[in-house]
Amino acid sequence: MKPPRLVLTALAVLVVAVSASSNRWAAPASSSVAATPPSVFLPQPPTQPPREIVFYGHIKSLTRVAGRFELRVDPAEFLGGTTANRAAIDDRVIQPGDVVPNDYYVRDEGHRLLTYVVPATARVTVITKGVRATAITVAELARTRQRFAPNNGWGFWIRVATDTVRSLDQQYQP
Repeated sequence: MKPPRLVLTALAVLVVAVSASSNRWAAPASSSVAATPPSVFLPQPPTQPPREIVFYGHIKSLTRVAGRFELRVDPAEFLGGTTANRAAIDDRVIQPGDVVPNDYYVRDEGHRLLTYVVPATARVTVITKGVRATAITVAELARTRQRFAPNNGWGFWIRVATDTVRSLDQQYQP
C-alpha cells in the first residue's frame, strides 16, 4: 500500500525544515567556533523597574498623616540556609563550622530608614497565638505597633509599588 501524497509532501517539508534549522546553528566550514544563536534567545535587560518589590524590614513607626499612613522602616536581609550560615560567619556572629539557630539569620547593617505611604486599605497580617497569621487593619497596626513590632522584635515582609505599601506580613521568628 502506497502512502497518500499528502503524507509524503508533509514529510518532505519536515525534512527540509529540520535540515535548514540544523544548518543555522552550525559553524561555517572555515571556522572552528560555533555560530552565535540569534539575540531573540538572549536575556533582554528590563526596560522598566518591576511593578512591585518585596523586602524584609523592621517597622520603626506607622503614623497617620493627612488621611493616610506613613511607614518608617529599617530594611534588613532575612537569610536562610547556606546563605544565612555564610553571612553569619562573615559577620563573626558564629564560628566557621557552626550553623545559625533555627536556620535563619537577619542581617541589619545600615539602620537607615525608608518612608512609604500606606493606604488604610493595605493588607496586614500579624502573628498571634503562637504561629497563627491574623488579618488586621493598618489603623490597628498603627495603634498597637509595640504589640506586633517591638523595637527588638519581629520584622515584616513589605510589598511596595514605587512608594506605596500594598501589604505588610509579619515574619514568625522562633
